[in-house]
Amino acid sequence: MAELLSLAEAQARVLERVTPLPAETVPIAEAAGRVVAEDARAAVDLPPFPSSAMDGFALRAGDTPGRLPVVARIAAGVPAPRPLDAGEAMAIATGGVVPDGADAVVPIEYVVEHDNEVEIPEAAAQADNIRPRGGDVRAGEVVVAAGARLGPAQIAALAASGLDRVVTARRPRVAVLSTGTELRRPGEPLGPGEVYEANGVLLATALASAGADLEVLPTAPDDELSHRAALERALEADVLVTSGGVSVGQHDLVRRILGELGVEEVFWGVAVKPGKPLAFGVRGATLVFGLPGNPVSSLVGCELFVRPALLALQGASTPGPVFAEGRLAAGVRRNAHRDEFLRARTRASDDGLVLEPVTGQESHMIVRAATADALVLAPRGEGELAAGETVRYLSLA
Repeated sequence: MAELLSLAEAQARVLERVTPLPAETVPIAEAAGRVVAEDARAAVDLPPFPSSAMDGFALRAGDTPGRLPVVARIAAGVPAPRPLDAGEAMAIATGGVVPDGADAVVPIEYVVEHDNEVEIPEAAAQADNIRPRGGDVRAGEVVVAAGARLGPAQIAALAASGLDRVVTARRPRVAVLSTGTELRRPGEPLGPGEVYEANGVLLATALASAGADLEVLPTAPDDELSHRAALERALEADVLVTSGGVSVGQHDLVRRILGELGVEEVFWGVAVKPGKPLAFGVRGATLVFGLPGNPVSSLVGCELFVRPALLALQGASTPGPVFAEGRLAAGVRRNAHRDEFLRARTRASDDGLVLEPVTGQESHMIVRAATADALVLAPRGEGELAAGETVRYLSLA
């Protein structure tokens, strides 16, 4: 048997086979989760005019302290009625247009009003509480750079900058196929030796959050005709993700049939636990991932390899996986030969984030894994990682 690939080498081999998908222009209301394919640039200055940061009074700083007549009231969304002359003040709402001639806004709570006059007891400074035109972005400047993924703040920035459409990568079409004669849909009665199929919904849920346009195929039983028909259909997608059937048992048909269908196997077997018998191949531009059938193994393989590949297909500048750091709540024994990913719960403490490994780390224990929100990386080696030691982890939140 060939030596297992390291995690880093396997991830590199996946990403080097990725060809970014073509771009398309979409309305920003439909762009959430997509990756920007070319720099999105502001259509206007933002703010598009000098605006007040406070409810208060627009005036000339040189007229303060003092008592000034209030000659107008400016609401948000309407222009100032005229320029401000020396010795005058205008009441102004937050977001209102600062009139020409004014160079400061004094908040309403810092003044004393007397009918149509206002008394300012302290001196104001020029530019106090005024948002300058273009202070956030100038027309033509980059609002969201190519390679960025669009979340709520990025979508809002595009809208505020006058953009109603954005150029993004096409969402990858992903086919998900679970294999195994023993699998039944949740809700059906179980016969002897049968279990409920969970990997299809697991993978669909995980990959939808990575921008996939999903097709979940019916489960394929362990016979050649069913496998071949399902795999032929699934290979029409940009990415095929299977679960089960990639080990070395007599009923593990996926790898052989994929080879017969023209898939070049790039590697099989990675030095990680759980998830060692993971296969990756390509047919043309289609990426093919064969994940193990144990649910936690599928989850780990999905997060380490499939999610980064989907983001790379969309041109993400940082496809991941992106690790954070925390401290172990309890010591854990290391695996001498494989990097291990332990399911853990995160907990905030006064001196940082703490990771508590859950009980039940076997790869079939998906219910135990459901209590976790992190995958803790225990690098291969001898001995153990001690309680309190800093470790890296992937968020499952």
